[in-house]
This record gives sequence, C-alpha cells and structure tokens, in this order.
Amino acid sequence: MATPLHAERGSEPTGAGDAPGEETRLKKAITGPLLFVFILGDVLGAGVYALTGVLAGEAGGAMWIPILVALAMALLTAASYAELVTKYPRAGGAAVFAQRAFRKPMISFLVGFSMLAAGIVSAAGLAIAFAGDYLATFVPVPAVVAAPLFLLLVAALNARGIKESMRSNLVMTIIEMSGLVLVIALVGIALGGGQGDPGRIMEFPTDVSASSAILGAAIIAFYSFVGFETSANIAEEVRDVRRVYPRALFGSLLVCGVVYVLVAMASSVMLPPSELAESTGPLLAVVEATGLGVPAWLFSAIALVAVANGCLLTMIMSSRLTFGMAEQGLLPAPFARVLPHRRTPWVAIVVTTGLAIVLTLIGDLATLAETVVLLLLFVFVATNAAVLVLRKDKVDRPHFRTPVVLPVLALVSCVLLLSQQTLQVWLFGAAMLAVGLVLHLLTRKASSASTAQRDPV
Repeated sequence: MATPLHAERGSEPTGAGDAPGEETRLKKAITGPLLFVFILGDVLGAGVYALTGVLAGEAGGAMWIPILVALAMALLTAASYAELVTKYPRAGGAAVFAQRAFRKPMISFLVGFSMLAAGIVSAAGLAIAFAGDYLATFVPVPAVVAAPLFLLLVAALNARGIKESMRSNLVMTIIEMSGLVLVIALVGIALGGGQGDPGRIMEFPTDVSASSAILGAAIIAFYSFVGFETSANIAEEVRDVRRVYPRALFGSLLVCGVVYVLVAMASSVMLPPSELAESTGPLLAVVEATGLGVPAWLFSAIALVAVANGCLLTMIMSSRLTFGMAEQGLLPAPFARVLPHRRTPWVAIVVTTGLAIVLTLIGDLATLAETVVLLLLFVFVATNAAVLVLRKDKVDRPHFRTPVVLPVLALVSCVLLLSQQTLQVWLFGAAMLAVGLVLHLLTRKASSASTAQRDPV
C-alpha cells in the first residue's frame, strides 16, 4: 500500500516535544501487539452492532459492498496518519499536524474542536443504540428515557475517574469480537442446515440505483471504521513506533474490515433487509433467526458491553479534550475546573454530557452517525492536506512514507463523502462548530480584556 520506512535527511523544525535528541518523559510501555489491540478495540464493535440495520435500509442485502468502499477510504487516510505519526512521533494528533503544516491557530482550533464535537455526537448515537432492542431484552424502557439516563450514568462513572488501560481494553475487545464471531458462526451453521437465502447478498434496493445506494451507505459504514485516528495521541508511548505503528494501524483496520463484511453477509443471508432495518438490535435479530438456541440475554449483554464501552471511552476522551483546550486558553476557563478530591474535570463532563443528551432527543441514530462522519471528514481533510504540505519538511530519522497519490485520493474520497451528506447533517455539524467558534471567540475576548487590565497603556 505504501513505501516502507524511508530515511530523509535535513533540518527538522522545532516543535513541542520533538527537538532533536530530546527524550520523552512518558513511559514507552506499548508494544506492537498491544497497539494493534488498542486500535482494534477503538474501531471495532459499537458501530456494527448498532448500524447493521441502518446499512440494510440504505443498501439492501448488498450492504457489504459499501463496507468495503468505506474500508478503502479509511485506509487511504490511515496512510497519511502513518506517515505523520512516524515522522513526528511526539506530535500527537490532527490539530497539531494542522498547526505544523498551516501555521494558522484558527485552523488548528477547528480541527481540534471537530474531534471534540464528533465525540459528543458519537456518544449520543451510541446512547440511542444502547436504549434500543438490546436493552429491551432485559427491561423495556422508552429510548427517550433510557438514552439520557444511560448518559448520566456514564457521566457519573467518568466523574469518579474511570481510566482506560491496555488490559481492560483487551478484555472489552475480546468481548466485542466474540459477539461478532458468534454471529458469523451461527449463520454458517444455519446456512449449512438449509436456512437463509445467500442470494440476498447481491440485492440492492429497487427504488435507487446501485451507485447511489453504495455511496449513501458508505457514509454510514465509514462511521464503523473511525477511531483509528485517536491512536496518534499515544504514539509517544509506543516502543519502536516508526516500525510497529503502520503495521498495527493497517492490520487492525483490515481485520475490522473482514469481520464487518462477514457480519454484513451473514445478516443479509438470515434476514431480509426490511426486517433488519426495522430493528434497533439487528444482530440480536440475526442470532434469533438462526434458531440455534443462543439465549437472547447473552448476546444482548455482549452488545450492550460493546456499545457502553464505546460510549464511556468516547465521553472520557471528549471531556478530557474539553479540559485540555480550556487549559490552553482555547475554550472558557471554567471548563478546566476539577473536582477537589477526584481530580476529574467536572464542568467539562457536565457540559459534554448535557450536549449529548440534547442530541439524543432531537436526532436519530443514522443522522448522528453521519454527523460524526461529517465532522471527522473535516479532520481527515486537514490531515491529508498536511501530509502534502509537510513533504518539504525533512527530518533526520527514518519514517513511513506514503506514495503521494494516496493522500490525494484520500482528499478526493473525503470530498466525495462530504458531497453525499444531507442538509440536516450539515446543519447538525454547522451548529456544533458554531458553538465551538462562539466559545473560542468569547475566550479570546476575555483573555484580551484580562491582558489589557494587567498591562494598561
């Protein structure tokens, strides 16, 4: 897919934490296999558990095709992350890449806030998925009640100081993967026994063209592959990052792609697209359709763990990102307040949770998933453009180097997906960014006023 490690010689620009010969203060405790599992756990699970029915409604039984299209698009942008992370292993994220490439604080802020907003919207979508048929297996609660209550519970756990570790991520990833493998295995057994209809995997909806169905569904399928971009933030803690990061990144995405395609095919074989589209717990419906005696509560529990874990990690990330931006003077200072004993950013947690709850009340799962993709596409456009801009920036270290055609194709793919977004999704995304801009401008105004008071003319 890309050229291996490539040594470039020349002057390296200074930047936070990347001065020549400077050693990181963080412990390099993440090996290649652990990095692989980290990325796999970040990408895998919640999206496909929640969105298989939505994909079926968009692309029919052939929903595995847009999944492949989305995988290809994700790999293109992943190649840009592989180059930037191995070139600047201490840079730690798209906002910093954008600042290094474009030298425009406002661009960096918008990239960082797009990541933050995408996290809040994603958590809202996962809360809706949690409150659907999977939860109804245990207790029937209206989604309009269950989703906000779920987010409040997540906020309470977040405020207590929940921390993610590699070991817990490994356990959650195994649980998430086991549920998907179970779906594939059960359908395989049922198919061998004469059940199902394999012909459905090539059927598209009759009311739209195949190309329109694929592109429309690819936007939603792309949501199932996002998450790999957060791995840039732990590059400084990875052993031999320039060698292992590309392998872990591409390997985890390919494994996810294979599993997603098999799950999509299995779902199409067992149930018509119309039945899948009507369910908020589509994979549970597939398992029940096999008639192989797997308790509904068991699979629902696996799905709820996958969705809840994804939501909790997303809200932890969103609240910490809000806290960090406030500490850097990019958002209002109160967002940096912490609980005295827990040392958790309680204001950031309250605000991000409140926004997520509002979104559960006014949005549906498909719209929220597409809004996440919209916001992250802005981030990916900046990252892919940064790769091209920073090609002239030579560093005195070997690093992964992607062929120049790949970031160009990645930019084209991002623009293509952006062109397929609906007006409602654009309005959702614009509203989130408008909130961020207002907060940022208020922060700058308050900072300027404070400076003027300290240093009167």
